[in-house]
Amino acid sequence: MITKKSTNKGRFVEGKSGNPSGRPIGSRNRTTLLLEALLDGEAEAIVRKIVEKAKEGNLHALQMCLDRVLPAAKDRTVQFDLPPSQTLKDVSSGMRTITAAVSQGQLTPNEGETISRTLGQHADVMVYQDLQQRVEKLERGPSADGNKIQIVKSYR
Repeated sequence: MITKKSTNKGRFVEGKSGNPSGRPIGSRNRTTLLLEALLDGEAEAIVRKIVEKAKEGNLHALQMCLDRVLPAAKDRTVQFDLPPSQTLKDVSSGMRTITAAVSQGQLTPNEGETISRTLGQHADVMVYQDLQQRVEKLERGPSADGNKIQIVKSYR
């Protein structure tokens, strides 16, 4: 029995698998299973041998041990006083604060870039909200008292 799985546009129907008889969830790769079988009962002896070689001065074995004890650093929590940003002027002030913190070594350049990007996205949201309010005001038409609507750019 043939069932229709795709739409006219060549896309699969939402909620239906493109390969319902595909790899089962939780199944393991053959290579992984083979390696586990080879190491079964030997892992402790292998690790002990690597530690011995590291103690003897084998730099490769030492590197393997250190990689497990001290893994590569990931993002860290940053304690940083950033002024609240409720206006675009505040965002500009925040950018200056970030630049100063990077130049003084309180933040790494990557941390400064990440915080600056986040602050920039916050500024974009503020601009879009302001534009949305202005469009809604224009769509409502002239105010009830007959005065014309005055539009002033506040984000430059």
